[in-house]
Amino acid sequence: MATSPALTPSPPGSAVLDAYSAAVVGAVERVGPAVANLLLRRRTPRGNAPAGAGSAVVIAPDGYLLTSAHVVERAGAGVASFQDGREVAVEILGADPLSDLALLRAQEGELVAAELGDAQLLRVGQLVVAIGNPHGFASSVTAGVVSGLGRSLPAGGRRGPRRVVENVIQTDAALNPGNSGGALAAADGRVVGVNTAVAGIGLGLAVPINEATRAIVAALMRDGRVRRAALGVVVAPRAVGRGGQEQGVEIVSVLEGGAAEQAGLRAGDVLLELDGEPVPDATALQRLMGAERIGRELPASVLRGGRRLTLSVTPAELA
Repeated sequence: MATSPALTPSPPGSAVLDAYSAAVVGAVERVGPAVANLLLRRRTPRGNAPAGAGSAVVIAPDGYLLTSAHVVERAGAGVASFQDGREVAVEILGADPLSDLALLRAQEGELVAAELGDAQLLRVGQLVVAIGNPHGFASSVTAGVVSGLGRSLPAGGRRGPRRVVENVIQTDAALNPGNSGGALAAADGRVVGVNTAVAGIGLGLAVPINEATRAIVAALMRDGRVRRAALGVVVAPRAVGRGGQEQGVEIVSVLEGGAAEQAGLRAGDVLLELDGEPVPDATALQRLMGAERIGRELPASVLRGGRRLTLSVTPAELA
């Protein structure tokens, strides 16, 4: 009786590798055509001069691209090139250094746009794919996992105020200079972040795509800038109350002539609530400083010398 030929067993883990590869390839095929290589320029008395390079993601087929603010910081215009060889001129509509996001507009429409996801749905350990142009190598792909969520990233212009981009995504997908402004995509091909920084080997950071990001994009599209309120204080976290159960932020310093000084706030005060909202940390305070609170008189609950006081503060517009 004839015997069946022996089957060669698959290498251990091959099915997992195949599934992993299929997920990465699928994400790249969906997002890759929407990722551009940016070559930027600025005007000088002697004409145009190079102003750096980076990546961008098309977010609307009529020519809107999202990138990092620090990529376009010294630029006035540039050229976006795509993996199919197409090149289009782009202009900078606006930049928001405090979120490290900028919006570009291509002079030609009918571009392939990426589908935006929601970073709020991400989980630590989830597969993500980074697509960009590190060191000028167009459409380069790296993959990894979400290493952490809710990280903080110092941001701000070279001459402007310094703040913190909140809820930044940490990933071990390899990022290099030139990746900034490129896409961080989930396995389903939706863009969940804009790559922004390399904090170390195996430690990349991306600004999340979420409701706040969409509001920033809308403001840049409409006004070319993002308006924010400011108290004029420097703060640090502080636990107060019996057993340190209550959280607030201690005012470390007060800007002369700022809204806080005018309201009577002092260094050493612990800000517990603003406009009826708790202020457990600097991120919470920053979140409350939206344009809707500019020029509005707000109640501020503070702890001073063991006594709880309520003062009225009217935030100014952040210059």
